[in-house]
Amino acid sequence: MKRSLPFLLVMLSVASCTWSGRKTVNQPEPEPEPLPIEGFYKSHFKADTSQVRNGDSFTGLFNRLGLSPQDAYSLANLCGDTFDVRRLIAGNRVVAYYTPDSLHTLKYVVYTQNRIRSSVFQCSDSLAVWNVDKPVVHERKYADVTIKSSLWNDMKAAGASPTLIMNLDDIYQWSINFFSLQEGDRFRFLYDQTVCEGEVIGIDSVFFSIFNGGGKEVEAVRYHKPGEKRAGYWGQNGESLKKMFLKAPLKYSRISSRFSYHRKHPVTGKVKAHTAVDYAAPTGTPIQAIGDGVITKIGYDGSGGGNRIRIKHAQGYESCYMHLSRFAKGMKTGSRVSQGEVIGYVGATGTATGPHLDFRIWLNGKPIDPLSLNSPATEPLDKQYMEEFGALRNIYRDMMDSLARSYVPSDVQVDTTEEFSIEYPENDN
Repeated sequence: MKRSLPFLLVMLSVASCTWSGRKTVNQPEPEPEPLPIEGFYKSHFKADTSQVRNGDSFTGLFNRLGLSPQDAYSLANLCGDTFDVRRLIAGNRVVAYYTPDSLHTLKYVVYTQNRIRSSVFQCSDSLAVWNVDKPVVHERKYADVTIKSSLWNDMKAAGASPTLIMNLDDIYQWSINFFSLQEGDRFRFLYDQTVCEGEVIGIDSVFFSIFNGGGKEVEAVRYHKPGEKRAGYWGQNGESLKKMFLKAPLKYSRISSRFSYHRKHPVTGKVKAHTAVDYAAPTGTPIQAIGDGVITKIGYDGSGGGNRIRIKHAQGYESCYMHLSRFAKGMKTGSRVSQGEVIGYVGATGTATGPHLDFRIWLNGKPIDPLSLNSPATEPLDKQYMEEFGALRNIYRDMMDSLARSYVPSDVQVDTTEEFSIEYPENDN
């Protein structure tokens, strides 16, 4: 059937208007790809992941990745204060980015320094280097840990990072023997932690802690005394937690034999006095002097003690460390040592069934049980600081009590940070 001319003209007009309308519709522009923190689009290149090898130099590493010796040398000189080319760490991650074409040109190298910082090296067009840091979050936390199996496992079960153990050991090293914790002993503490990409990478500070165990309660209040370079920890009445002697001469081991006047020797089988505490630990574990003093004996003890160091302290105290694999550098008779200074390393020299430290203490020539040593305290806070200290302690105590009412121990804790506006003192670690 034939169409009339007017009909065709109308149809063409409608079609024209429709097409014209489509052309005028504004299409949204695509969102630009966000630039990664490294400063270049990694998806545009071919990545090759490797590690720094033992003995790698900076120029050697970059030669291996594809940079010419001349450019590698120029890049090393360009690093300056941005990156120390002498401090490549074997095993650290290195990602090289190449052009995806047949030339396989090295464009960028990203070296991971640690869990936060990476260094980026531009290797073509022009040489350049810069550092990038992942975003971190500082969180304020409360934890309540009761000993059931081990401090490590119980810390995790309470939703706290086990790295807190090192902080607690530093705080309580004069007042709590961590090798003698009993089921039911309890730690409560307020602390700050640093989190990067959901992972706890460090404990900033423990501000307040309470230990209950063995029929006693020990508070630790972090307080920066005016004029001091670092903050210290003090008891609830301003007494210093730092004492004349450490509670133990080494960390992260276990007691294998205790003080006794009737002990069957594991090698000879004879029953004799064992006026010492044995700490089983791997060979090479550092041993610390429990207090300031002077070395009176050092060398090999032929009666069974093996490599041995004896130290004279103030107020009639002496300590002795036996079965050492070796002595620390510089140790000799007459040398002065400081509390916490490494004097030697665990071993199995002399009469020993395995690597351990035989540790002894005498007071005025009489042997005493190291685990029951009542160490003399250092000077308390001056009275002029007590009002400020007491107010700070009350703030921490009130905060702890409030948090305890809503605390839920779990692997994923409820964040109660925002419930409080109290500011901690500035971190000056």
